[in-house]
Amino acid sequence: MINHIGLIPDGNRRWARKRGLNIFEGHKIGAKKIEEFIKWCIELGIKKVSVYVLSIENFKKRDKKEINNLLNLIQEYLKKWEKGEFWEFISKHKIQIRILGNYVELPKSLVRLFFGIMKKTKKFNKHVVNLLVCYSGIYEILQAVKKIVKNRVKISEKMLKNYLLVKDDVDLIIRTGGFSRLSNFLPLQSTYAEIYVTKKLWPEFTKKDLIKAINWFSRIERKFGK
Repeated sequence: MINHIGLIPDGNRRWARKRGLNIFEGHKIGAKKIEEFIKWCIELGIKKVSVYVLSIENFKKRDKKEINNLLNLIQEYLKKWEKGEFWEFISKHKIQIRILGNYVELPKSLVRLFFGIMKKTKKFNKHVVNLLVCYSGIYEILQAVKKIVKNRVKISEKMLKNYLLVKDDVDLIIRTGGFSRLSNFLPLQSTYAEIYVTKKLWPEFTKKDLIKAINWFSRIERKFGK
């Protein structure tokens, strides 16, 4: 049974280039697809979903104009989530939205929006959606260790997990675009996750593809290191 799905939505830029479009057009389609993916997961009874929206590596290394466009796109969607049609879906299904990552270099207006939607959905408890923005697994682990040291808590595996941004283990990771690497995505939470890779680029992904991935997962005998 799947409790927690992780998503690495790769291929927006390749999708746009194949069609002779501006890269940003691929990101726009990809953002809409993330919204659809969350709806599909909730409709299929998945309790927790973690989406890799933007890595720290991409934030620091990609063209500034592309990153600014991405941040504006994230802001546009979250504003819609606060008030629009998708808010009705969030409210109806009691979805807690958590936006996690390194906020230090992000625009203050965007960070305020993060906290606003997290506060608004804090009491919702049927589903959880984690959006990983400016995120790095290494950063997450380092921050957890620093907090443990600061609080003078005895370090253990259980204690380390309690200090992570995402505390629940991932059951299934779906990665589009054909590459099978984790790319610094929830490394501790994904220790025993099953990884489903499809060559489809993210804008091409459909609900049928999600169901196919879930059916693939259901046929696997999970070992958990045994």
